This record gives sequence, structure tokens and C-alpha cells, in this order.
Amino acid sequence: MQYKILFVDDETANLRLLERLFRNSYDIYTASTGDEALDLLSVHDIALIVSDQRMPGMTGLEFLKLAAERRPQTVRIILTGYTDANDLVDAINSGVVYKYVTKPWVNEELKQTVKRSLQHYESTRAQRRLQTENERLKSRLKSATDGCVDMVLTMLETQFPKLREHAERTAAVAALVGERFVEMDRESRETLRLGAMLHEAVLFTAPREIREKGQQIDEHRTALGKALDAGAAAIDSVPELAEASGVLRFLFESYDGRGFPFGFAGAQIPMSARILAAASTYDQLRQPGPGTDPLTHRDAIDSLRRNSGTRFDPEVIDALADVCAYADLYQSEELLTLA
Repeated sequence: MQYKILFVDDETANLRLLERLFRNSYDIYTASTGDEALDLLSVHDIALIVSDQRMPGMTGLEFLKLAAERRPQTVRIILTGYTDANDLVDAINSGVVYKYVTKPWVNEELKQTVKRSLQHYESTRAQRRLQTENERLKSRLKSATDGCVDMVLTMLETQFPKLREHAERTAAVAALVGERFVEMDRESRETLRLGAMLHEAVLFTAPREIREKGQQIDEHRTALGKALDAGAAAIDSVPELAEASGVLRFLFESYDGRGFPFGFAGAQIPMSARILAAASTYDQLRQPGPGTDPLTHRDAIDSLRRNSGTRFDPEVIDALADVCAYADLYQSEELLTLA
């Protein structure tokens, strides 16, 4: 590969010397001003820039800052004999300048610096290609995962027509609540979102009469436990949903340790599961099934607070009360866009 190098210096003699020094190994471009160099950058894919600092009109550092914006992948070296040390250190620390070479330079040392700079250029390009490929694969994986979730919900909608809407609203509320907790990083919030979308689907083997009893579950623990195990195992068979399945296994745990199947309490229960339990119940209170009047935000929070410290994590309820305080947000399409 024939690398392209741009030398920028207002002294013609320096440019001719640099050109002779490197023209047998690289494609050489020269410019006597920063503006002229920027014009060349707009046309050519330059691998390395070597610029003098002291130039009329635009200094080397000023030019290299503009060059970094236009061609961030290009490696930048500055030739200096006069520049202020503090400015030079700042430029290097900020990434504007990769290295500096003092004038007058030693030809062999400059050759080695150029060689190492081009190796850095190749390394950076390889890293960017890998990053781009990883992002592309992540995007495809997310699309496939969302497609799987959508297929599951579509199938379940034939039996439970309102299940998808409940799942989407729960996911949106859970996302808002999750942002309030520092331990919920981006990956944790994505796991929470997937868990919320599937938290009703995980009970697909439970009899309809048990599913429709909502929070009255004490007398149905055995049946719900079996359904939860079966549903979680099915979801767990999809590798991309395994972490979400782990959250769903704690769906019926209570903050005071009286839940099931493990009897965990407080921080033993994953934060995602604590948030999901509150968000799902909140939505059921706000948008109940036929024959039950929906509660206002205030009444729904009052209902949750009566179980705060027993069924629910008090901090989660406080966060939920805050983020869903505005009824117009919950009743609008804006909420669903967060799911």
C-alpha cells in the first residue's frame, strides 16, 4: 500500500527537502499554507500530515485542529522549534497531535517517526474496522432478538389480546425507573426491557384462570412456579434472551422475603426484577382488564405504597412515583416510544 503523506510548510526549501526525503517510498503532497492543505484534504485520503507550526495566517496547531475534524483517521505530526510547550502538550493530550518533531530535524530520525506513525495509522484503521463490524453485528443481533420477542407476543395475542400493550407500557415505565439507579447500566436496562416485554409470556403454560387473578397468587404458587420454570427454560433456550430469562425467574419474589420460588429478600433480588414487579403492577392498576375501573396515578401509587417494604422495594416505588407523576405522559403515545 502506497501511503499518502501531506507536508505543510511556508518555506519552500523545507518542502523540497521533505519531498526528496520521502518521495521514493510514499505519495507526497505539499502545501505552503493551512488553507491550501485543507483543500488537499478534501480531495485526498491522507494517511499522515507533517505540518510546521510557525506559518502566516494559520498556525500549524490551528490547521491540525481543523484537519482532525475533517479527517479524524489521519495521523498528525507537528514540526516545531518555537511553539509554546503548554500548547503543544494540550494538543497531544487532546489527540490533535500524535507526535512532535523539533527543528532542525534529523533525517533518519524523521524517517523512523514517519514509519511508526503510519503503523499507528494502520492499527487505528484496523480498530475502527473492527468497531464498525461489532456495531453492525450488534445491530443485527438486536433486530433478531426483537424479532423473536415480537413473534412470541404476536402468538400470545391470539389468546390474550391486550398482552402486547401491557408488555410495551411496562417496558416503557421500567425503562424510566431504571434510569434512576446508577447500578442499571445500558446493558442492564436492555435486559430489563427484554424481561418486561416477556414477563407475561413467561407464564404461557399457566391456566387462564390463574393468569387473570393478578396479584392474588398465594393459593396458586405451585401452578405458577411450574409455569414460571417452563417459561423461563423456553426463553433461556434463546441465547440472546438468557439474561432476561434470569430476571424473570425472580418475578414473584417479594422484598420482605416472603415471595417464591427462592424466598430472596431486599438486595438478593436483582434490581431489574424489583423494578419489573413494580412497573407491571403499576400498569395493571392504571390499565386493568374489563370490569375494573382504572386508577389515577396518585391512587395507583398509594396502592403500591401499601405494599412498599413487603412486596415492593420502597426506593423503586419512590422512583416510579416520580417518573410517572404526570398523567398526560402515561396516557400519551410518548410513553410507548420508550419501550
